[in-house]
Amino acid sequence: MYKNLEEQPEIKAGTLKSEGTEMRIKKVEERTLREVMVKIGLERIDTQEGITVEALLDSGATELVMSSEFTRKQGFKLKKLKRPMNVRNVDGSLNREGPIEYTVEVNIYFKGHRERMEIDIIGG
Repeated sequence: MYKNLEEQPEIKAGTLKSEGTEMRIKKVEERTLREVMVKIGLERIDTQEGITVEALLDSGATELVMSSEFTRKQGFKLKKLKRPMNVRNVDGSLNREGPIEYTVEVNIYFKGHRERMEIDIIGG
């Protein structure tokens, strides 16, 4: 695995010929190399009702986060934090969504594995 995009070999559009086979290669945008989505199951602890969602794998965040809009639409039970947590962006600036004031406890299912996790709610 490459540690950063500068170490990755450049992907160019064109045709690759090897041992009698020919493959078409399309240029891949940088954005796709950085973004991996996976399908996971989220189960509400209070009702044991679950949904399947697409989640961003390794966004670079130090914690799991979920939008307040999604949380409300899906009916997750919010747990208020004793003290709000400020959120900083990668450049060190404060996030415009404001501090994290709530979390949600869920069971996360992925490929036969289940784990109980607290997810921070962003956009209070």
